[in-house]
Amino acid sequence: MHGALARNPGMAAGGGSASSGPGPEPGSEQIGYRGPTACAATGITYRQLDYWARTGLVEPSVRPAYGSGSQRLYSFRDVVVLKIVKRLLDTGVSLQNIRTAVQHLRSSAPSELARMTLMSDGATVYECSSPDEVVDLLQGGQGIFGIAVGVVWRDVESTLSQLHGERVDTGETLVGHNPADELARRRNRAG
Repeated sequence: MHGALARNPGMAAGGGSASSGPGPEPGSEQIGYRGPTACAATGITYRQLDYWARTGLVEPSVRPAYGSGSQRLYSFRDVVVLKIVKRLLDTGVSLQNIRTAVQHLRSSAPSELARMTLMSDGATVYECSSPDEVVDLLQGGQGIFGIAVGVVWRDVESTLSQLHGERVDTGETLVGHNPADELARRRNRAG
């Protein structure tokens, strides 16, 4: 199916063995990440982040911007999706296909994301849920590159653990495991 996220043709939907992948989203409802943190974790520019939010490609699910000076807050899953979008764009996938992939990623459960590999031939993005599906797609001559979503998840989790988050309910800055950031620790003690 051209221009959409497709299951690997001829494959059973959701087939494959369960793997130990990411668990539930870290602090899923309680922690948000500001734009600069999302950019640092994904390798995108703030300009890209702002454009993607304004055009609806990847909007922050914790807190959207409300006028001048307000801060968007992105969830952990938002940051994972941002990193995947960057990889798809870097490999030449069309924006239309990326939008479809983003909708699919947002509607998938964390356990599904752990097993999912996105494959693309540059025109269509395919979801593969098992190693057999990846092999079959490659043997059909269709797949050119793949993104193991569970690996991206763990990479983002590791990166964000060293950066700042923000408690959604109190606005408190949560300092990552970065011993060099004395300034954030002092701000929290003073506040």
